[in-house]
Order: sequence, then C-alpha cells, then structure tokens
Amino acid sequence: MIERKVYINQLINLKDQHLIKVLTGIRRCGKSTLMQMFREYLLSDGVAKEQIFSLNFEERETSQFNRWEDVYDHIMTSLPKSGMRYVFLDEVQILPQFEKLVDALFVKQDVDLYITGSNAFLLSSELGTLLSGRYIAINVHPFSFAEYVSAFEGHTSEDRLFRRYLNSSCFPEAVNLDKTSPDMVGSYLRALYETVVVKDIVGRNHLRKFDTLQRVVDFLFDSVGSIISPNNIADELARLTKTRISHNTVQKYLRFFAESFLIYPVQLYNIKGRRILASNYKYYVVDLGLRNILQSNNPDADLGHKLENVVYFELLRRGGTVYAGRTESNEVDFIVMKAGGGREYYQVAYTANDEKTMNRELSSLRKIRDTYPKYLLTTDFDNANIDGIQKINVIDWLLAEKK
Repeated sequence: MIERKVYINQLINLKDQHLIKVLTGIRRCGKSTLMQMFREYLLSDGVAKEQIFSLNFEERETSQFNRWEDVYDHIMTSLPKSGMRYVFLDEVQILPQFEKLVDALFVKQDVDLYITGSNAFLLSSELGTLLSGRYIAINVHPFSFAEYVSAFEGHTSEDRLFRRYLNSSCFPEAVNLDKTSPDMVGSYLRALYETVVVKDIVGRNHLRKFDTLQRVVDFLFDSVGSIISPNNIADELARLTKTRISHNTVQKYLRFFAESFLIYPVQLYNIKGRRILASNYKYYVVDLGLRNILQSNNPDADLGHKLENVVYFELLRRGGTVYAGRTESNEVDFIVMKAGGGREYYQVAYTANDEKTMNRELSSLRKIRDTYPKYLLTTDFDNANIDGIQKINVIDWLLAEKK
C-alpha cells in the first residue's frame, strides 16, 4: 500500500478529539484503505486490538442489519466497556437512518468515530444539520503525483512518469492494474464511471434522461479549466444536438456531479473587488483517466488544461480555499485563500519558453499589487525569480514534500 501521508497526518492530528472524522470522496479513491492504514497506526501506537471496531456497509455481511439500533447494539457489545474506543464505519449512508447511529455513537465521550461516504449526500442530508459543528470533513482524492511516483519507485524517470500521469488514471486500483495488466485499466475505469453515474447519480436522483446527462458530462470533460455557466452549456448542447435543454436542468446535473465528487466546481474571485462572482465557474475532473476513456485522448493534446487539472487537486491537498481569479481584463488560474488571511496566486502553463508566452502568463500576476506570493508553474527547467514572481518547474513543485 502506498503511504498517504497528507491524510494520515490529518487523522493523527485529529485522534481522540471529540469530533466525527468524515472521509468523503469519489468511489475507489482509497478511503477504505486509508482507514485501514490508520487502524494499523493505532495498533503501532499502542491501542489494543479489542479497542478498535470496523464495519463496511458495502459488504454482504452487513445486510443482516436493517435498523440502526441493531448496528449500535452490535458495536457496543463488541467493544470493551471502558477506555477510548475507535469505531470505523465505511459507506455508512447505505444504512437507513444512518445519521441516528452516528449521533448515538458521537454522544459517547469515550468513542472516537470515523466514517466514510462516496457521496456528498452524507453531509447534505440530516446528518449535516444534526451534527453541525461536531464533525470535520476530509475530502480524499485519487493519488497525487508524489504518491503515483511512489507506486512506480525505481521503474522509470520522474519526467516520463509525469507524462504518464497526465494521460492515465491515478485511482489506486487503476495504478496497480497499470503496472501488471495495463490492458485492463480502461475496462476498470468504465465500470467505475458507470457505477458512479448509474448508482450515485441516476439511481439516487431518479433520473430518466440518461443521454442528456451524458452529454453534459462530455461537455464538462471537454471544457476542463474553462469558465462556463449553465446557460453556456445549455446553449451549446442545443446547438450541437438540436435538442433543447433548460439551464435549470443543467444546473441540477452539475450539482449531482459535484455531490458524487466526479466534478469539482471552482468559483471565480474578483481580485480587485475582493468578492466572489456567482454566475460562472471553472470545472475540474477528479481523475484524468476517467476523462480519457470518454474522449479520444491524444497524449500530446490539451496539455495545458491537463496540467491545470493536476495543479488544482494538489492545491486542494495542501489546504486552503481555491478560487479562479479575475482581474479587470485578465485571468489568474488559481487564488488560494489560506487560514489566517494569507493568500497565494498561481498561473499554470505547460511551457513558457518563448518571450511572448512568458509575458502573457506573467501579465496577470504583475497586475496584482499586493505582496502575497505569486507563482508560475510550468514544465520548463529554468526556475527563476522574475519581478518577484517565482517560476517553478511543476514536477519539482509537486514532489517538494516527498523530497
């Protein structure tokens, strides 16, 4: 198993704090494995095995439980009567009235509770209201580039791996298949995609127009990193398909995609006016491999947007709230609002070797008059400080914490 230091360290820091730790994220991104890793950490840290209880509601054995009260009784009779007890519940939202089970366990002062869910419904349901202020959410993503490199340790150069990372999947199981049975990766990703769309989106929301839903997904996957609105999508699909679709329907689908963690919307932030712009968003896909199975992927095409997608998720992992920036006449790819009021600005370009491209990429950052850190991330090798803007090789930046 690849060590996932960012998430493990978060869980270690939260250990024994009277908060429910909620691990969210798309299916198969590694939440269950992460909980297993943390259980192993607890054992190595001196926690007795009998003080730890885990239950996965996707496993057949849990189908015997029809009532949350039965699960609660099973947990409490399985654990010792005293001492700190650690309870892990995987995909708990499958259980009817799961929020009552979570609340009943939370009120026990000597229970440290960890739960996972592969749909934002987990926190947008009654649980979010019931436990407001009593939980902390950790959003888990597929492998970062540093984790991806660890999976291929010693096999090839980091530069070659990075091109591979841009054009393949970083889901943990897809990475394992890529090493042993690369011809099976596409089948695995299609099955995963269908599960997310059919089970988490179509099934839960009782949708009938699957073709329309798929067209919206295709449009979003083809528009990674572009500023778009529900009206843009509705108008463009109407033009392409000669079929009318309302912007309200598109807006509803966008919410479903975000709730399943398939797509991540990024709000625009007006830098000069210091306010959030509500009408348009950028969208990023949780895994470029999923994007590639639905589109005719040319490994040498659209590298700038693929790179931007990678940088966005790395910024999420490193903490802070990520926005897309707007000045009066320019865009800044990302603004990260840090805890404590600080911020960072990022511009992303696959290469900026020629003077014209360099000036274009730097111009947006130069117009920002504050003194917060500003970065230009590229695949070029000439790291430099240009008018206070740090130009950094993106591979070095992605691997900085690993090294």
